[in-house]
Amino acid sequence: MTTRDQVHVRSVRDEPASGDGHRVLVDRVWPRGVSKEDAALDDWLKEVGPSTELRQWFGHDPEKFEEFAKRYEKELEGNEDWQTLQDLVAEHGRVTLLFGASDKENNQAVVLRDLLTR
Repeated sequence: MTTRDQVHVRSVRDEPASGDGHRVLVDRVWPRGVSKEDAALDDWLKEVGPSTELRQWFGHDPEKFEEFAKRYEKELEGNEDWQTLQDLVAEHGRVTLLFGASDKENNQAVVLRDLLTR
C-alpha cells in the first residue's frame, strides 16, 4: 500500500528538495516560464495529465474540483501513463508529483496523489 509519506505534491516552480525522491511532471503541457533545467525532472508523463477538454471545463474553479476529480479518475482508466506512474511509485518508494498550476490545492497532482494513496 502506498502512503502519503511516499507521494508528495509540489509546484514545478518550487526549488527541488533533497527529499523529493523521483520527480515527475504530471502536466500535459509544459509549464510557462520554467526551464527544463530548473524543473529538475526525472520523468514527464504528459498523457497522465487531464485532457484538454477536461482542463478547460475545470478552469481551476475550486467549486468544480470535486467533479473534476471524478471525471479525471474516469479518464485515467486504461491510461498507460497512469500505470507507469503507479509503477514508478512502487519502484522508487518516494515520488514527487509536479504541477504547473498556480492553485496548489485544486489540481491534477492532488487528485493523482489521493488516488495513489487510497
